[in-house]
Amino acid sequence: MKEEDKKAFLEDFKKADISKKLDMWYFALDQQMIWEEIIAEMSDIAQIQSINKGQMIEE
Repeated sequence: MKEEDKKAFLEDFKKADISKKLDMWYFALDQQMIWEEIIAEMSDIAQIQSINKGQMIEE
């Protein structure tokens, strides 16, 4: 997310009514969970590739 987009999102949050704030809060939480899953999968892939590469070097 670009810095400008982050600032705009936070400004919108400040101006929003309570129901919109809740919607924005849940959206941000959903994004956090999605990115945590992506990062975990990236870590798994990198670890597997590192192990596989190490096995190829040993052979």
